[in-house]
Amino acid sequence: MASVTLDRDAPGGEEAGAGATSRASNRAFAKLIRNRSALIGGTIVMVFVAMALLAPLLPLADPLKSNFLAIRKPPSELYWFGTDELGRDQVSRLFFGAQASLLAGIVSVLIALGVGVPVGLVAGWYGGWIDIVISRITEALLACPFLILAIAFAAVLGPSLTNAMIAIGLSAVPIFIRLVRGQVITVKTEDFVEGARAVGVKDHVILFRHVAPNTLAPIVVQSTLFMAQAIILEAALSFLGLGQQPPAPSWGQMLNVAKNFMEQAPWMSVAPGIAIFLTVLGFNLLGDGLRDALDPKEG
Repeated sequence: MASVTLDRDAPGGEEAGAGATSRASNRAFAKLIRNRSALIGGTIVMVFVAMALLAPLLPLADPLKSNFLAIRKPPSELYWFGTDELGRDQVSRLFFGAQASLLAGIVSVLIALGVGVPVGLVAGWYGGWIDIVISRITEALLACPFLILAIAFAAVLGPSLTNAMIAIGLSAVPIFIRLVRGQVITVKTEDFVEGARAVGVKDHVILFRHVAPNTLAPIVVQSTLFMAQAIILEAALSFLGLGQQPPAPSWGQMLNVAKNFMEQAPWMSVAPGIAIFLTVLGFNLLGDGLRDALDPKEG
């Protein structure tokens, strides 16, 4: 991968680099589609993405509308997953709750990337006292359990889905800083970086044009795996009352309500619990598949 980046500065290098990059992408895609676990994970993820996108278009019941004649009804032909404590259809709330969970995962990852990647690039490239300060702060944050850190941020910001996403994203920033910093330290010792320096290419050009693209593979894998963590964490924050606020549907908020009716209406916890489990499983399987596909050491 490194030699491809250097060839782009030579005559005809853009075409050669693009061709080599295309071949590498094709190999990675071929390895990915041969990975049965990754395909299963990707299929699960696409199902829940489709649920979230199609929820407003499908003929579902209003997820916010109460029906006091159908309170805590068990699963039936009319209510496939039963109803909750206010008579709201669990299927409808499950579909619309997918929007909150997936949105939390996507936005949290974007926040973590937006802050963590530039800081990690700077720390790894420039080193010195800049790296020391950033590394010590990162290590201090990593010493705090991820869930506790997210709860602390969410408690300070206030209970809402938006604040929960910000809290989750900020909690993951140290993870991406450490990941990107380590990749940059490895890449900047490669021959193509030394060659670019020798011909007088400026540091910021080398960093963003040559070094940063060579850190993308681990960032993509980590982002996919973190999506699963973010969904779990959003559910946990909503369960604790720090995430999505009622009556808006959220899988974690649905579990929070269901815990009060485990004996009278145990079905209330089944649908959101299975949805969280399957979504997290899907992202983890897909992330593992991407890691194997993007690893140049794998055959």
